[in-house]
Amino acid sequence: MQRRIPHPIAFWVVALMSTTALLASAAPSPLYPVYQQLWGFSSFTLTIIFAVYVVALVGTLLTVGSLSDHVGRRPVLFAAVVLLIVSMVIFLEADGVALLIVARVVQGLATGALVGTISAAMVDLAPSPRLGALLSSASPPAGLAAGAVLAGVLVQYVPLPRVIVYVVLIALLGILLVTLAFLPETSPRHGFTSRRHVLQIISPNISVPGYARLTFLTALPALMASWALGGLYLSLGSSITASILGVSNHAISGAILFAFFGCAAVAAALAQTSSTTVRFTLGFTGLGAGVLISMFATLASSAPAYIAGSVIAGIGWGITLIGMMSSITEVTAPADRGRVFAAVFAVCYTAFSVPAVVAGLAVTMFGLRSTAVGYAIFIMVLVAAAAAAAIVNLRRAPAAEVAADVTATPAQEPVSIR
Repeated sequence: MQRRIPHPIAFWVVALMSTTALLASAAPSPLYPVYQQLWGFSSFTLTIIFAVYVVALVGTLLTVGSLSDHVGRRPVLFAAVVLLIVSMVIFLEADGVALLIVARVVQGLATGALVGTISAAMVDLAPSPRLGALLSSASPPAGLAAGAVLAGVLVQYVPLPRVIVYVVLIALLGILLVTLAFLPETSPRHGFTSRRHVLQIISPNISVPGYARLTFLTALPALMASWALGGLYLSLGSSITASILGVSNHAISGAILFAFFGCAAVAAALAQTSSTTVRFTLGFTGLGAGVLISMFATLASSAPAYIAGSVIAGIGWGITLIGMMSSITEVTAPADRGRVFAAVFAVCYTAFSVPAVVAGLAVTMFGLRSTAVGYAIFIMVLVAAAAAAAIVNLRRAPAAEVAADVTATPAQEPVSIR
């Protein structure tokens, strides 16, 4: 009989896998200017490269996001990591825009299959629900931070950055793939009752159980505000630092992205023991104030102010995420975690991508500075909506009563939000 990694260790392995997957998704971003200079494609083409990744990712979340609830977590994770390695190989071999687009599509498919399943596995394996929610919240920004700074340093200081970045990632993912063989399975393999059942499971939809619907809906504005802000940094961040702030060093540009995403990860860890009211207050205040400062820094072309705004906004993002993920984790029954987290990340990545794609198109018509300011105003509107939803959330029944209801009625019919 094959030996399995003990659950406490397996929990950290899965958390590392989550961080590595997001690291891989962020790594190509600092390389885009290099590709653009090398192959001479337009900003519109760059927007397409960004968009196809997200379309593939969200499409995967909406179709196979809940698959691990039926076939187990390990098979889905194994297939997704293999696909992620394939995408890195395609990046490595890319000699033009066509292969770059193919690589991003494959990467989107892999990441879409990974993110919801990994979050479910982390909560399954976590010694406590609080720690599971923490790592589900902190690992995405930690991965994005590590990817931005790693790629930025390699692009600036290492020969053949278009090779080294992907070789490093292939090695990391290969180690994780081997480790997967020894992970314990955390979800019963219920299988499928019929072919129609299979088709029903993989039909595109966002489905959450009825008992979790209110929590899910009240979390939506905050999730959208925070991830839309992340999309701003990864889509326009490098262009803002180079064209408006005058920062030409790729490593420094990566460090500015790291300041935002790194502070988000640290803030999520520090805020895990805070009360719901404190999380909402600090999270939304940090998001709003940070975006406002960054917006004025963009207008004034002030790099120090932009960095300060990024740090404050990152802190707000991390606290907001841990608050939302904790709320959702607390009310979700184990058998529904795969599809609930798939729904959560489908919303997150839609908010992450659609405004960024629109902004990429707007840059060609209105210019970078005006687009960045408009994007910031849009996010502040979302933050205001999130604060209003939080007030509704705080007036609800205590979380303990909701959790007790979940335990009593885990088989309640799901509510699909299409």
